[in-house]
Amino acid sequence: MAVTALPIFPQTPRLPVGVTVTTANTNKDGTGTKTILYTAGANGSRLDTIKVRSTGTAVATVLRVFINNGTDHTVATNNSLYTEATIAATTVSETSALPDYIIPINLSLPASYRAFVLIGTTVAAALQVSATGGDY
Repeated sequence: MAVTALPIFPQTPRLPVGVTVTTANTNKDGTGTKTILYTAGANGSRLDTIKVRSTGTAVATVLRVFINNGTDHTVATNNSLYTEATIAATTVSETSALPDYIIPINLSLPASYRAFVLIGTTVAAALQVSATGGDY
């Protein structure tokens, strides 16, 4: 991609297709059980937000978002903890909605960089996690 002084904007939207997360990983270096959520396209990508939603009754946990430099994600030095969010315990109901958690990311990712998520506590009902952004 050519370098210019003009701002760039995503050309291809990335719709929020989610992943489910249920298994705990207490590693703070991005190693261990994790779920790849987003991989930047050939010209890089813009990752705007991450939405988290419980699919049922679950205990409280923390969702950690890591950025990987596009290489081996099992090597801790290739991963960086970007942000965390506390996800409250939930009880499924037929009269009350479960909450959504919207995590602002607002990050431009170079080609092949990835965002992945993990949780600190195993949850009975899965967390549905989706990302919104676009490819340059």
